[in-house]
Amino acid sequence: MFIRLLMLLVSCAVCASCASALGADAPPPAGAVQLGPRPFFLVEDLDDGELKQRLQACARRGSFVPSDFSIGHRGAPLQFPEHTKESYEAAARMGAGVIECDVTFTKDKQLVCRHAQDDLHTTTNILATPLSAKCTRPFTPATFDAAGKLLSPAAAECRTSDITLAEFKTLRGKMDAFDARATTFAQYMAGTAPWRTDLYAGPTSGTLMSHAESIALFQRLGVKMTPELKAPSVAMPFDGYTQQAYARQMIDEYRQAGVPASRVFPQSFSRDDVLFWLREAPEFGRQAVLLDNAQTVRDLPGPSELQKWRAEGIRIVAPPLFALLATDAQGRIVPSDYARAARAAGLDIIAWSLERSGILADGRNGFYYQTFDSAIRREGDVLRVLDVLARDVGVRAVFSDWPATTTFYANCTAAPR
Repeated sequence: MFIRLLMLLVSCAVCASCASALGADAPPPAGAVQLGPRPFFLVEDLDDGELKQRLQACARRGSFVPSDFSIGHRGAPLQFPEHTKESYEAAARMGAGVIECDVTFTKDKQLVCRHAQDDLHTTTNILATPLSAKCTRPFTPATFDAAGKLLSPAAAECRTSDITLAEFKTLRGKMDAFDARATTFAQYMAGTAPWRTDLYAGPTSGTLMSHAESIALFQRLGVKMTPELKAPSVAMPFDGYTQQAYARQMIDEYRQAGVPASRVFPQSFSRDDVLFWLREAPEFGRQAVLLDNAQTVRDLPGPSELQKWRAEGIRIVAPPLFALLATDAQGRIVPSDYARAARAAGLDIIAWSLERSGILADGRNGFYYQTFDSAIRREGDVLRVLDVLARDVGVRAVFSDWPATTTFYANCTAAPR
């Protein structure tokens, strides 16, 4: 009995030593990506055919590796509060080879990870804290008439520029949601879509991060980085802080951390930002990503504009999914005219964003699917979308709210890894 107890204690000590050496943020070893059940559910939900057979054969392999084709869009916000430590770690465990920190700034001009400068009221618990008093627009409840008809929706606006970095760090991330009919701030903070979850948005999770902290975390996780310089909600210059100083500061934080430019893909919806990086930080600018904010096909640039961008030195464009896909006379998903024009101009393409449209089988998939929704009938069709993007459009990567899906596909096909 004594010998068995001694062996157990030694075993525990060895395990503790291993855990300490690996660290809490250690990435999974190669071949140990944790995909979970969703990609395999999607495979089984595909219509019968060559793609399903090919992916089923791959699924039986059982061992998968990280892929640069798979970009963690805000981390893994299908289930984890976006731009939090926990969301980033989940994305890395699912094999995202690249993870995004959307970058904005605080009142004291420190860079932080948030999707927008003015989203704290929907993505954090700020309305439940004393910092709500500092919001640009504190919470106002919805109003109704005597019959219960909504007269004015509940509203709030809380910006990162309303508070300091130290104050920002006291907040907790939550799922991006709100209830427009709320009469209390607690009701307003609710409203999470039913196909998401609040399970990982508790008082001990949802850890917010500065941009510098995200860089350190991504280095430990062994992933590449794609920071997006967000358009400020405040007028610029902000207390003397110019747009160029903002764009320069973001790049400087990678230099200060010793991150090679080859591991960073800076992004912006502003062509001026990308051209600034090409001039001032060409080692970063040469793989900067120009995002496209088109809302409909009519908003998309034509062939001559795409060719102009390439002549200016821009190498990568990133439009929304709908810009890249269309349907043919047989109702099949095919590359769009924009996709063909971008490739003809010599531009690489990154697509955004997968796993962000909820239940696909209901046929009401909105913004991202507007040009090819008629071809979408079931959840597994997300893999058909990926297949056309990778094999026919030739995208270099895809942003996803659940990177396990894009990681799985990349491991099973000739998509770049």
